[in-house]
Amino acid sequence: MTTTSGAGLGAMIRTWRNRLPPSAAALPVGRARRAVGLRREELAELAGVSVDYVVRLEQGRATTPSAPVVASLARALQLSTAERDHLYRLAHLVPPADGAISDHIPPGVHRVLTRLGDVAVAVFAADWRLIWWNRSWAGLLGVDTSMPPQLRNFARERFPVGAGPVSLGLWPVTERDRDATDAAVVSDLRRATGRFPHDTRLAELIRVLSVGNRRFAELWAIGTVAAHREDHKTIEHPSVGPVTVDCDVLTDGDSEFKIVIMTAVPGSADETKLRLAAIAGSPDTTKSSHTLR
Repeated sequence: MTTTSGAGLGAMIRTWRNRLPPSAAALPVGRARRAVGLRREELAELAGVSVDYVVRLEQGRATTPSAPVVASLARALQLSTAERDHLYRLAHLVPPADGAISDHIPPGVHRVLTRLGDVAVAVFAADWRLIWWNRSWAGLLGVDTSMPPQLRNFARERFPVGAGPVSLGLWPVTERDRDATDAAVVSDLRRATGRFPHDTRLAELIRVLSVGNRRFAELWAIGTVAAHREDHKTIEHPSVGPVTVDCDVLTDGDSEFKIVIMTAVPGSADETKLRLAAIAGSPDTTKSSHTLR
């Protein structure tokens, strides 16, 4: 099958890369910069792939990227839903179905997130899979980027199954009321089953947790339906010491993204340590597969 010149996978990635100004991805714009849009190395960093792979995609030497890579590229390029679906089809993949949980963050939400400055913020999908975080979040909590994306899930962290990796962060975290947080996460997942009743990823997550974690099974059996909105946490940061923060959870609407924001009381010692933690960063901050710079 032939593709119209300029309309293939590599050409479209290059076109979308060239149209996205660095400022839209919170990247610095230097005086000596020649590229109007993103450089290849910038797209590679934002999407969590190698520069060589971006080059091979654009040159047509790589034509079948995996679904997770396509999803990461769509997020990094801030594609609309129609453009994201087109990217999937160019990669010979089926676009995410309507009614399924989405990992695609709309461009408008991207722009809001990148304007939050030094606020520690992350985005979770409707099933609590971590899909995006900023530098301040990585600096405050640390992010284990070696963990497979499908396991990078807050519900899996709360209710571990087996002996595999479960912690999303690198530093110990304590909460004011752990039982309340556990119950809130489970009831939020039950709410998600009403919004996405046919989503196989969500169904498999609930099956695995129900079978493999007794605490989850007990809470699931209660049948509570609610949303997880706020929490109070203390992070034992190795560089700045314990940091106590308020954790607020916002949702974006139909996609049920959970935008989690960590803040400290203005003028407090915790606010100062929060800023220092963001500067200190974590060992894997520069390797984050979904961090917008």
